[in-house]
Amino acid sequence: MTRLDTVTLNIIHNALTNIASEMALVMLKTSYSTIFNEGLDFCTVLLDRNGDLIAEKNYAPAMMGAVPHTVKWAIDEKGLGALHPGDVLIHNDCYRGGCHLPEHMMMRPLFVDDELLGFAGNIGHVAEIGGKAPGSFSSDATDIYQEGLRLPPTKIMNRGEHVEDVWRIILSNHRTPRNTWGDFHAMIGSLETAERRMRELSQRYDLETLSAATAQLHDYSERRMRAEIAELPDGEYFAEMWVEDDGVLPDPFYIRVTVTVDGDRIIADFTGTDPQVRGPMNGTVVVVAAAVYNVVFSMVDPHSLIPRNSGCYRPIDFIAPAGSVVNVVHPGPCVGGNTDLQPKLIDLLIRALGQARPERAAAAAGGSSSNFLFGGVHPRTGEYYTNYHFDGQGTGGTMSKDGNNGEITRHSNCRNTPVEVFEERYPFHTVEYRLAPGSGGAGTHRGGLATTRTLEVIADEITLSCLFDRAKLAAWGMEGGHDGGKSELLIQKAGTEGFLDFTQAFGTVSPTKFTNVRLQRGDLVRYVTPGGGGWGDPLLREPDAVVEDVANGWLSAEAAAGDYGVIVTSQGPGLATLDAAATDAKRAELRATRTAAVSSAAPKPPVTADPTRAIPPHSPGRWVEIVRAWHDSSLTQCDLCGRLIPRQGWQVESEGRHLMFCNDACEGLYWSYWYPRYGGEEIQASAAD
Repeated sequence: MTRLDTVTLNIIHNALTNIASEMALVMLKTSYSTIFNEGLDFCTVLLDRNGDLIAEKNYAPAMMGAVPHTVKWAIDEKGLGALHPGDVLIHNDCYRGGCHLPEHMMMRPLFVDDELLGFAGNIGHVAEIGGKAPGSFSSDATDIYQEGLRLPPTKIMNRGEHVEDVWRIILSNHRTPRNTWGDFHAMIGSLETAERRMRELSQRYDLETLSAATAQLHDYSERRMRAEIAELPDGEYFAEMWVEDDGVLPDPFYIRVTVTVDGDRIIADFTGTDPQVRGPMNGTVVVVAAAVYNVVFSMVDPHSLIPRNSGCYRPIDFIAPAGSVVNVVHPGPCVGGNTDLQPKLIDLLIRALGQARPERAAAAAGGSSSNFLFGGVHPRTGEYYTNYHFDGQGTGGTMSKDGNNGEITRHSNCRNTPVEVFEERYPFHTVEYRLAPGSGGAGTHRGGLATTRTLEVIADEITLSCLFDRAKLAAWGMEGGHDGGKSELLIQKAGTEGFLDFTQAFGTVSPTKFTNVRLQRGDLVRYVTPGGGGWGDPLLREPDAVVEDVANGWLSAEAAAGDYGVIVTSQGPGLATLDAAATDAKRAELRATRTAAVSSAAPKPPVTADPTRAIPPHSPGRWVEIVRAWHDSSLTQCDLCGRLIPRQGWQVESEGRHLMFCNDACEGLYWSYWYPRYGGEEIQASAAD
C-alpha cells in the first residue's frame, strides 16, 4: 500500500474531519427537535469499509465511544453484499450495540464508481419513540418493551427511495411523528452531505490514496495512544461504588472495577459487579465501552492531541460480564443506564486511574443527567408535544481547580436550552433558573455548583416523568473534600402552600424517579441537580476564593465559617469582605477541634458489636464495609483522630462480630458500619461503657 507523506496525510485528515463537522451542521440547522437543535445530543462520523472510525464531530462523547461497536454490529448482521448506493440503515437496538433505545444510529454506504469506500453515520437521541411514558423515559420500566420501539439494523432508505412500510411503522408508534419525520430527514440529509463531499474528495485523491491515508491515520493514533499509556505506572488500580437504586426497588447496587495498566495496554475489568437490576438503570455493553474509552482518553491525552479514530481504541479493552448491571441482557430495561449510570462509571474509572495519575484525578461529578420529560396538548397549537429536558450539574474539584458549575454531564457534553426557547415551545413559565447556592462540596478546590429551576404549569395538564439520581448518595469528595449537594425534586400544587416531594404529593415509590405524574395548571415544580464533590481540605482553600463565592451568592456566610473557617462580613448583595484576623482564629479553632479528638477520645477494649437492623437480601457474595467516607475505595478517615486510613484488609468473608481499630497513634475504636452486601444484618461496632 502507498505510504503517504506527512503533508498529504494531514490534508486528507483535515478534509475528513471537516466533512464530519459539516454533517453535524446540517443536523443542527435542519432538525425539528429541541434536543437536536439546542441540546446537540448527537454526533456524526465517517468510517472505512470495515466500519472503523476515521473522523468524527464529537458533540456527545457517550455516543462516540459506542460507534465502533454499533456500526460493526450492523455491518455483521446485514452483510456488505446487501448494501447498495442510496441505502440508509437505522438501528437503536440496545442488545445489538446500542446505547439505549432513544439513541438512533443511521449509516449510509459510500460508493465511488460502484466501489465501497466506507460509511457515513450519525447517532442522535430521538426525543419520542413510544413506550409507556411521553418522551420514552420510563423510570419504573421493568422490561425493554416499556421503553419504546426497538429497531434492529433495518433499511429505512433503499437505493435512494423511502421504504414506506418501515416509515409508517415507526411514525405510527411515536407520539410526535412530525418531529420524528423532521429529525430523521435531518439525519439522512447529513449522510447525503457526507456522500457528496466524499465524492468530491475522491476526485482529488484516488481510492488507493484515501485507503492508505485512513490506514496510516489508524496506525498513527494507535502508536500515539500506546506511547501515552506506557507513561502510566504498571499496576492494578481498584475502585468501587454503590448506586442508590434502580428506580423500581429502593435497594442500592454495587459496581467495582479493576483497571490494569500493562505496558502500553489498558484493560478495565468489572467482574464482581452486581447482576442487572430490575429497573432501567442497567448499562449496555457499549455504555461501558464509551465510559472506558473516554476516561482513558481524558487521562492520557486531555488536550485531544491524538486524532480520534479507531486506532485509539486498539490498546484499550474491557470486561463487562453479561447479565451484570454493566452489560444488560434481554429483556432488561436500560434507558437510565446511558444517562445516569455512565457518568458514574466515568467517576469510578477516574478514581481508579487517578491512582496512577493523581494530577488528573477528580472528585465525583453530579453524575445524573437529571432527566425531566413531559408531554401534553399544547394550549396554543392544539397539537401533542413532548420534550426531553436536562440541566447542568456540578463537576468534581481537582488537584488544581474548582469543579465546573452547571455543566451538562460530561459524557453527554450537551448544551442547555435557553429559557426563551423553552418557554416559546412548551407551556411552562420559568419562575427561577440559577446556580444552586452551597451545592458544591467544600474543599481546597470546591465542587462545581448544581443548577436549580422552578417552573409554573400554564397548561390544563402536563404529564411528567423524571429520572434524577444522587438524591440519596451524593457525589464523593477526595483527599478530605466534602461530598457535593444532593438532587431534589419538589412540587407545590396549585392553591396550596409549601413544597412537597413527589412521594408525599403523589405516592410515588421514589421521590426523584417516577413515570406519568399529572401536573395541573398553576402547579409549581422545583428541582435541584446534584453538585460536584470537593477536593482537598476545605481549611486550605484560599480565603479570597471563599469570599468571592459569598459575594456571588454561591455560599452563605455561615457555610463559609463552618466549612472553610473563613469569616466574611457582608455589606449587601455582591459585597463581601474578608475578616483576616477572625479567619485565622476560626481556622485555628477548627484545627484544634480536630486535634482534640485524638487526645480526648481513645476508648480501649472491652468492645462489643451488636446488630442494628436487617437489610434486604441479595445474591451470594461477600461483605463490604460502609464508613463515613465509604465511597472512597482506597482511604477513609478516623472519626476520632482524623487520620486517613487505607481500607485494604478490612473486608471480612464471614458473618459474625467484627471490630476495627484506627492505628497505634490513636488506638481509638473506629466507629464503623458493616454492610453485609448479601444477606445477614448490619453490624455496628461500638465501644463498651
